[in-house]
Amino acid sequence: MKNFELFLSEIGISIFYVKIGLGFLFSFLITFFSIPTITKISRRKNLMDEPGVRSSHMRKIPNLGGIAIFYSIGICASIFAYELFDLYKFLFASLVILLYIGVMDDIVVMRAYKKLVAQIVVSALIVTGSDIRIRSLFGIFGIYELEYVVSIIFSIVTFIILINAFNLIDGIDGLAGGYSVICSALFGISYYRLGAYNYPLVVLSVIIIGAVLAFLYYNLSNYRANKIFMGDTGSMLLGFLLAFTSICFIDIFIDKELPNVPRYHLQAAPAIAVAILILPIVDTLNVIIVRLCNKKSPFDADKNHIHHKLLRLDLTHRRSTFYIITYYLFIVVVAYYLRHISVNVLLLIIVALGFIGAYIPDFVYYLRNNKK
Repeated sequence: MKNFELFLSEIGISIFYVKIGLGFLFSFLITFFSIPTITKISRRKNLMDEPGVRSSHMRKIPNLGGIAIFYSIGICASIFAYELFDLYKFLFASLVILLYIGVMDDIVVMRAYKKLVAQIVVSALIVTGSDIRIRSLFGIFGIYELEYVVSIIFSIVTFIILINAFNLIDGIDGLAGGYSVICSALFGISYYRLGAYNYPLVVLSVIIIGAVLAFLYYNLSNYRANKIFMGDTGSMLLGFLLAFTSICFIDIFIDKELPNVPRYHLQAAPAIAVAILILPIVDTLNVIIVRLCNKKSPFDADKNHIHHKLLRLDLTHRRSTFYIITYYLFIVVVAYYLRHISVNVLLLIIVALGFIGAYIPDFVYYLRNNKK
């Protein structure tokens, strides 16, 4: 690879752009050509998602699409963003553990506590082993630099919350996948603007986009034989990777004495990261609050998620996904233009807009029923 990079530099071609192009192409193609085989095996072995209480579909659908996403990201990231695996020693191991747990849950349905233990192990590996952690809150609630132990615990909890939050929004066609593409694109653009030191993270973001776009081709298909879900395998994998990229994003803006690494500072960095991931964060918080107010367990399944509320308005899966992603992209735009105001004020605005978006469908539903 190094000889190839030297050859490209001699003829005036940037290896970074070659990695971007090939990473996207191969990640897309690997996922695209893997899914039909996975679908065929799933149907033959009856490895299907059964409609349940929270389900928004009425028939059995293969749910092992996450395997193709892992396969694609695992191969392409190891080739085109190999620097990440040198820098973060436990990254690939964490992905493999999540693959195993996800596949087991998609096939035999694991108990919640077993999944939680696995998520704690994975999060602890990446936080302590690779030192991917939230070191500062940049003045949120008056808190700046975190003590090491507090930083470790807070970072592990953040990983676990985001992994499960992405699992919860995977309830209608295209939502988890489409939102992952948007988040990866936003983080990728941010990393690109922040300089060459972050280019491996740009390549990783592009690889995720390629893999998920190929998955969405089948997930949004109207042809029943092609349709597939990403399952817990895909949602946990994407939740973990987006938690990883968001914490890396926050970490960029912390003043660190590293040789040959440019320093940046953006006081609102944590708020920007929250804005990008606002949908799973707000959706999870909202359903937990609703369940507690109704004196139910936070872990009880129900249909209080944002996507369920839009389906109640007789919208299709595609239209619901489009509306949700469009609204939460609006929040990102607001956060970007207000990025230089107080981080506490910005965070309050972002969270408030997030919850407003969660209750707009309820308001529309109320108005519609009152007119009848």
